[in-house]
Amino acid sequence: QVQLVESGGGLVEAGGSLRLSCAASGRAISSVAMGWFRQAPGKEREPIALINPSGANTYYTDSVKGRFTISRDNAKNTVYLQMNCLKPEDTAVYYCAARKVYGLGYHRDEYDYWGQGTQVTVSS
Repeated sequence: QVQLVESGGGLVEAGGSLRLSCAASGRAISSVAMGWFRQAPGKEREPIALINPSGANTYYTDSVKGRFTISRDNAKNTVYLQMNCLKPEDTAVYYCAARKVYGLGYHRDEYDYWGQGTQVTVSS
């Protein structure tokens, strides 16, 4: 079992930045793909940034490309999401997720472990 705990969410003005962290415990995440998802009210949970175990392969949804950066520190069993140039439409609950396998998964159903989520609110 893997337990994931997100932190770093909050209220920020448009144009601002936040850095989310996802601390894993229970087992090492160094051999599995990780992802950040978000869910806005009335919308489905969507993948926004994914990363493979080494960090060499990443994926970003179009709406966050060039603004968000996913990274990981396997020694600390932690994954990060640096969010810059935030927009009101980025407002959502952000979730960290882990797979049991190496490859990236592009759908929420491919992830086996989830954090409780952290709220990000961007004011205009």
